[in-house]
Amino acid sequence: MSVAILGCGYVGLALGRSLAPDRRVVGVRRSADGRAAIERAGFEAVEADVTSQEELAAVPNVDTVVFAASSGGRGADAAREIYVDGLRTAIETFGAREEPPDRLVYTSSTGVYGDHDGDWVDEGTPIEPTTEKTEVLAEAERIAIAAADEHGIDGTVVRFAGLYGPERYRLDRYLDGPVTEGYLNMVHRADAAGAIRFLLESDVARGETVLAVDDEPVAKWQFADWLADECDVPRPEKRTTAERLADEGLSAPARRRIETSKRCSNDKLRELGYEFSHPTYRSGYRAAIEEYRRG
Repeated sequence: MSVAILGCGYVGLALGRSLAPDRRVVGVRRSADGRAAIERAGFEAVEADVTSQEELAAVPNVDTVVFAASSGGRGADAAREIYVDGLRTAIETFGAREEPPDRLVYTSSTGVYGDHDGDWVDEGTPIEPTTEKTEVLAEAERIAIAAADEHGIDGTVVRFAGLYGPERYRLDRYLDGPVTEGYLNMVHRADAAGAIRFLLESDVARGETVLAVDDEPVAKWQFADWLADECDVPRPEKRTTAERLADEGLSAPARRRIETSKRCSNDKLRELGYEFSHPTYRSGYRAAIEEYRRG
């Protein structure tokens, strides 16, 4: 199996490093700095923009394409350019080749579910995106399955919960407070990459959607207090949802995010046979806590 990782960033680099010893892996980024990061990670790099057929022509033929490109936290228009236009361009570019890939994995977000008032959601729960950006993600999910199928490619959608890990622990956010109530659904970078590798190597979930989230969604207040206790600092100030929404300076997207609450189930990924490196935040944050305590 050979793999091209389009948008080989935070998760893609971890995935590429894990796959590279046993197979050909090509990482694709749109900048020279991105290409250099892939090369430092120890596998093949191509500098190309996912929205350009001409630049994607430089990517060699592969068996599998992983589309993990990011819009860099920008708005809905930038998200559409990458997740919808870029994904469609990639599918059409690779699908038109004499030796097209037979599989595509698209990395999406659990943000497409919208608000469920703290209830559990899984792959069978209807999605209800509440922001322009999550509406774009939902559209991209449809493209990943339907447009890929039109080119004879089996698509898989992997919905990531909140990513954390090296360089993304964000301890200060919870230690300094104030912390607004609600649930956290998380997955460590090692397991985000590990889940994709597992789906590819096990050859499962073709044409399906899979949630990549750890075993234990946790209330933000509970998580913040646990983290403060482990770091041996005072527990942070808390805010209710109503108190946070009373802030007149909140943007509409931020308001909708605060109003969104759910708990994401990983039963399907577990039943497929995946074993987590960090089943809960207690394991996943251990390295960050130890570094914090060392000062």
